[in-house]
Amino acid sequence: MQRDPNLVRLSHDHQSALVLAKRARELATAEDPERRALWAEIQARFADELEAHFQLEERGLLPALRVAGQQALVEQTLAEHTELRGLIVSDAPDAPARFGDALQAHIRFEERTLFETAQQVLEPAVLAELGVLHEAAARPACSTTARKGGARGAPQ
Repeated sequence: MQRDPNLVRLSHDHQSALVLAKRARELATAEDPERRALWAEIQARFADELEAHFQLEERGLLPALRVAGQQALVEQTLAEHTELRGLIVSDAPDAPARFGDALQAHIRFEERTLFETAQQVLEPAVLAELGVLHEAAARPACSTTARKGGARGAPQ
């Protein structure tokens, strides 16, 4: 599928998410101590990577689609985000497999339906605004912190 350049970052996020989904499904055969450690690693990656992806969609793409009259797609996406957020914190024995299956299905839905619809119904200017939002989110935050009294050499 040809992806609009302004949605490419979201699509690229899906590639690493598919690896995460596969790893989660594979936990069904892992021994218990190993399983817990691997599930904790998957949970950490979700918090570090996928949660930011979800928030980016929820702050930019989904409101734009809602304005464009795509309420059903927005609601489905939000429901799936909620389901995945619930599964990732679950300690149920089948949670990793259910999470992996749900994440894979969610990615398929976004790639085949949500993003395709966005490309068809959103104006180029709106897609460009989303691209700017995505690029800003991809930039690392400034790691310097302000020192008491201001920066060295700065007027006081």
